[in-house]
Amino acid sequence: RQGGDRLLLFYSELLGAIMHCISDEDLEIRSVAEQTNSDLLALVKQPTTKPTLELRPLLLTLIREMASHDIPTRMAALRWIYMLLEKAPSEMKKYIGQLLPALLRTLSDDSDDVVLMNLKVLARVSLHEDDEFERVLNDIMDLLATDRRLLETRGSLIVRRLCVLLDAKAIYIRLAHVLEKLGASASEGQGRHKAPEFAAIMVQTLNLILLTANELGELRQVLKKSFQAQSSLADREVFTKLFRCWCHNPVATLSLCLLAQAYDLAAVLVQKFAEVEITVGFLMQVDKLVQLLESPIFVQLRLQMLEVDAPYHPALLKSLYGLLMLLPQSTAFRTLKDRLATVSSLHLGRASSAPTSKARAAVAEDYSDLLAHFEKVQERHAFARAEAIQSRNLTADKATDEVA
Repeated sequence: RQGGDRLLLFYSELLGAIMHCISDEDLEIRSVAEQTNSDLLALVKQPTTKPTLELRPLLLTLIREMASHDIPTRMAALRWIYMLLEKAPSEMKKYIGQLLPALLRTLSDDSDDVVLMNLKVLARVSLHEDDEFERVLNDIMDLLATDRRLLETRGSLIVRRLCVLLDAKAIYIRLAHVLEKLGASASEGQGRHKAPEFAAIMVQTLNLILLTANELGELRQVLKKSFQAQSSLADREVFTKLFRCWCHNPVATLSLCLLAQAYDLAAVLVQKFAEVEITVGFLMQVDKLVQLLESPIFVQLRLQMLEVDAPYHPALLKSLYGLLMLLPQSTAFRTLKDRLATVSSLHLGRASSAPTSKARAAVAEDYSDLLAHFEKVQERHAFARAEAIQSRNLTADKATDEVA
């Protein structure tokens, strides 16, 4: 404390020693190191240290300490980086290229506390400029695409936490853009058959978060009113952007339509599932969707099933009956069947409420671009699956020849 600004030139050396002692086994040494680190952090945070503080050696020390085996040291290093980003954003911008690789590696940390602090730092980086926001999200998606274990264990946590720290709608729109672009460019390059597979898995993850997480409540409300008479062009644009990306996963696409109350689109879409490869994974997703239809998120949909005179009612029932026909005889099948049976008596004798052929033509025309995009994306997925099978067969044949 007494050294003040005279110690500025030696902060990186001091910090390295303090970081080492923070995780010392001796309680007294650890306590003194923690107090010293707190005092030094407060001193650097003062506005008066800004003109003379050398960031580069300090950051090199912090990046090195982020790879420490000790959790307290890694946490302390991340707190320092967060403080520096908050204190001197313009000066820190030139070092983002050095920071990001270390921050991305830390997403795989064994400690949840470290990962959460790391996401807080990444969110702070994203707040600097729109370019940095896109850069961070792009790098995270690249990391998840190459690290399947991280996607499975931390993918949901990463997305949900970022939605808390930043704007959830902006994150989803940006991720949707990245995934759509990834799927569209998957026809070229090595391992191209893996890109559609990753996109489908990532959309499934994003969709489950969208339907269940409290952090996405505001985005759900935007989607729910996107097809209402009072909706704005911006609301409909949000749905369109997500839909184009969600096409990588048919079941997720259908659930998005049901959430947005786009029942005419859902009714047409479910018919196109006849052209989609029905796998065990596909049926498991349908099963999960039926479970979600029984959750509070879709309470409005269930009440709308009673509105037999509403213009959307035939399309809503057609969507749900189509979903029912996809399911094998199972618990989910019986659940949905029982739900539909409760409103079937109300629907009897109301054939006049069905849309005319003219109305159906208008619906098909309204959604023709979205449906065409869905078909195009699914064609790419079919091609990627065929290519993956061919690649495995060639590998197996080559191994057999080598053995022979």
